[in-house]
Amino acid sequence: MTGMKSLHLRLALAVLALAVFGSARVACAQTGAIEFTAQVTPANGSAEPVRGLPFVVLKKSFEEIRQEVSAQYPAPDMNKFIDDLTVSAELKAWMKRNHSVSLTGDDFLSNLKPHDVMVVPEFFQAYVDKNSHDGSDDFPKAKFREKDKTKNPEKYKADKQAYLDGVEKFVNAHPETLVGMDVEMNSINPGPAWAAQTSKREPYIQRQTMELARSRYFVAQTDTDLQGHGSINGLVAGKYWLGTLDIYATVGDARLQWDTPVTVKPGQVTRVLLSNANAAEPVAANR
Repeated sequence: MTGMKSLHLRLALAVLALAVFGSARVACAQTGAIEFTAQVTPANGSAEPVRGLPFVVLKKSFEEIRQEVSAQYPAPDMNKFIDDLTVSAELKAWMKRNHSVSLTGDDFLSNLKPHDVMVVPEFFQAYVDKNSHDGSDDFPKAKFREKDKTKNPEKYKADKQAYLDGVEKFVNAHPETLVGMDVEMNSINPGPAWAAQTSKREPYIQRQTMELARSRYFVAQTDTDLQGHGSINGLVAGKYWLGTLDIYATVGDARLQWDTPVTVKPGQVTRVLLSNANAAEPVAANR
């Protein structure tokens, strides 16, 4: 009787072992793996392996996660910001047309045209102040006098128009004299205030993007070895993104990130080469 019980126990254990082994084989057949090699090629060099860098598998593209967060925290409305400024209507129109509120620097000067000086009061005053201070003998001198505005309005009007015509002729003939006039507008430049508004958004977006990537969309992580190889097993079949999140792989002058789509098939190993060719586009500092 004891022998029969022992036989039954051995048979039960054997059946259980076969069931477990069969389940494991089924599980392996339903999952897949990713094997990858990461390498970076600097401008004047050969490809080098990316060593010891963490790579993450996500359920969603890192860039798409960023876009998801960005949509929840919209950028400040520049047109509304401009409408609230205490500047001339002409300057507001210029800012909206050029989609810029900065009145200093190379970008401002590249947007500025001689015609703008004659249309926007703030530009005209800054241009006249700058060139008057430079002491150029060729720059037109104002001959109209405020007292003539009431005493002799015709003379005032003619002298003022002659002066405006002279300034317009001068700025068209010497567009290089626009350089430096931005210094005269430091006191009215709304650029820093706009930058302060927009700068609050980027850290929030970056923080929330990383949080979602590390929680809701996180699947697995591994570090590359000395040859730049990495592997992740036991992945359910489907589409993933393999990347470095906000970390750069740096070799010489090359700084790369990846956010590469990878399709995992059941029972198969998907092999990927990460290089300069499929690196992610760099994120802009301020979107």
